[in-house]
Amino acid sequence: MEVLQESPAADGIKMKWTKLTLSTVAEAVDLISNMLSESGIESIEIIDNVPITEKEKKAMFIDILPELNTEDKTAFVNFYLEEGDNLQRTMDKIRAGLKELSEFTDIGSGLIEISETEDSDWINNWKAYFKPFRIDETIVIKPTWEKLEDTKDTDLIIEIDPGAAFGTGSHETTKLCILGIKKYGKDGMKLLDVGCGSGILSIIGAKLGACKVLGIDIDPYAAKAAYENAEVNHISPETLNILSGDIVTDEDFRKKIGLECYDMAVANILADIIIPLSAVIGQHIKPGGIFISSGILNTQKETVKEAIINSGFKILEINEMGDWLLIVAQK
Repeated sequence: MEVLQESPAADGIKMKWTKLTLSTVAEAVDLISNMLSESGIESIEIIDNVPITEKEKKAMFIDILPELNTEDKTAFVNFYLEEGDNLQRTMDKIRAGLKELSEFTDIGSGLIEISETEDSDWINNWKAYFKPFRIDETIVIKPTWEKLEDTKDTDLIIEIDPGAAFGTGSHETTKLCILGIKKYGKDGMKLLDVGCGSGILSIIGAKLGACKVLGIDIDPYAAKAAYENAEVNHISPETLNILSGDIVTDEDFRKKIGLECYDMAVANILADIIIPLSAVIGQHIKPGGIFISSGILNTQKETVKEAIINSGFKILEINEMGDWLLIVAQK
């Protein structure tokens, strides 16, 4: 993957989007999703009453599911066009695709509603559910928009606004990583945060004594969120830097990150990414350095362990929280 450039939204400009909502039925969603992909639509949002499986719930980091009316078979597919995209040309492609699909399957009404929206319309709606909480006896995660009560003088308070990036600190995998950084981190260390998201692990690493932190993520929105959160937490750009790119597949990007120069690397992603990541992450860690990985379901434990060991690491410990686990390894 090429190194991603900052989008206009990363400069603090609210982006307007054309939102298209396609009315259909649940049985046709997969076919319609494939058709939209072939028409150049890169991401979609599906709203239906089909319950997700337990496996999907875990993989998607969902803790609480809404009640569903499973008798209702209608579904809606939302997708978005940026300013400057050719709406008419896109609509013509989609209508042609829907007509073809309707010849051999029920696609429901197939009606398309067009509206306009901004980043903030879907980025901010979840904020009502993000409240301050403790990781342990000293580390407190606080949303930037919330007031904090019941604190101690010894508390390490981290303020976070994830924006469009993943990472509030409330999920078990993030908590495990924070505790791992606290246990194995040391003053003056250099930290590499792979899949940094909102920057929460990078920021905590800096607060716990890292002199240099590099956060990397394939999503350019993550860089925007991470820099803003670093500023709120009084961490300078000299301490924390963020790059957008793909460490697993892009050799030039790996050279930009730096070779054998990090005392610790942390990756809170998913097992399917950690497995190929483990084959390259050792290039960036000093001999004797620490690799902390999480986002691993307990059912994936042995597969991920094997990949890490085969990549030249020694397992130091494995910690579990709920259905998730963290692996601490040493190069």
